[in-house]
Amino acid sequence: MSQKQERKFDLRHFRAITNAISTYEDFNLLVKHLVEGMCRTFLIRGASIMILDEVDNQMFRVASYGISESYMEKGPVCVDRNQGVFCTGKPEYIWDLVSDERAQYPESAAREGIASMLSIPIKFRDVVIGVIRIYDEKPVDIHDEDVESLCALAAQLGILIECNGLKNFVEHIKMSIDTLPPRIRGHL
Repeated sequence: MSQKQERKFDLRHFRAITNAISTYEDFNLLVKHLVEGMCRTFLIRGASIMILDEVDNQMFRVASYGISESYMEKGPVCVDRNQGVFCTGKPEYIWDLVSDERAQYPESAAREGIASMLSIPIKFRDVVIGVIRIYDEKPVDIHDEDVESLCALAAQLGILIECNGLKNFVEHIKMSIDTLPPRIRGHL
């Protein structure tokens, strides 16, 4: 393995990203900018942000950059809560996606030219609710302190995701209440 890269995040960059997470009005635009920014900052092949669907125990992609449409549509990304980031809550490297048994679609990774992956857990409190995945055609080479910074940003993203979920839930309830007949709404 090569020597780790120089740090890419300094306090100025970290502050700018945390400010973006806390102030963006459009969640989809925020995550799109985050994955693109990671690719450009770390000079990596691609990145994705995926959120766990707890009902189906699968992850769904909310943003990607540098990854082909065919790779993104390779099949469902199932979660094993007994291993990996969903079990440990810590970043996980897969150095060789073609031969590592943890990789679900090694043939697709090979066709895409992706050799390695770093998964950063997105948590809300102590529960992993998604992942940031970083892909490259060589072993992912990110400074340990930058990985720690990505974990801190992922935690902020987890809070934002939960807040957006709660906001959507409240909006759904409000819409449901608005469809009730006036005689029933008057008693709520």
